[in-house]
Amino acid sequence: MDIGVGGGLDAVAGLSSLDDPARRRLYEYVASRDKPVARDEAATAVGISRTLAAYHLDKLADAGILAVSYARPPGRSGPGAGRPTKRYTRTQQELSASVPPRNYGLLARLLAQAVTADTSGAVASAVAAAARKAGRTSAGDGGVIDSLCGSGYEPARTAAGDIELRNCPFHQLMREYPELVCGLNLELIQGMLEARGERPSRAVLAPREDRCCVVVRAAQRRAKTRPVHRSKAK
Repeated sequence: MDIGVGGGLDAVAGLSSLDDPARRRLYEYVASRDKPVARDEAATAVGISRTLAAYHLDKLADAGILAVSYARPPGRSGPGAGRPTKRYTRTQQELSASVPPRNYGLLARLLAQAVTADTSGAVASAVAAAARKAGRTSAGDGGVIDSLCGSGYEPARTAAGDIELRNCPFHQLMREYPELVCGLNLELIQGMLEARGERPSRAVLAPREDRCCVVVRAAQRRAKTRPVHRSKAK
């Protein structure tokens, strides 16, 4: 088990690269996209020059916040297609820092181990109930989307009206304990729906690559019924 205390001052230096407003906007735009983003696209999206966008994007990549790949534009291949362009995506590497050092990740792993080691299921049931309660508490005054955003899930609506969650707030722990973490995600989100008066069953497990394992299905609209006019008996 890794018992390190995180990135320390190196992580502080990496996170400080987001202090620049233009750099922060570029990161947020790249993070919001499902596919790698080219420099021209990023520059247009945040309203700065391509040269300045390239400078900031490379700084974010150097800090380990963005990952770099190379690809030609869609539909262009073979001789004469030109050089592949540099593209950026959000990295799955996590940067966290605290001064003085803290290690909450180790505590989370120890608790996850305790849950999975309990063959009676009592601990798992208690944790699931706590997650459901936490979901209800975190609902706040806004809608479901606001609650999901506030918990770090990065919700996005699909064309079908479902809500996909582009980020798992517990990604590293999920890689080690997927069944436990996915179950807790489900309880948390069902708790949010309960607090908003929504059907908890809208939240279902639907694991996908680079997504949270939970999807919130579109709310079913009730069909409007017309009043039935009955003729009076003579």
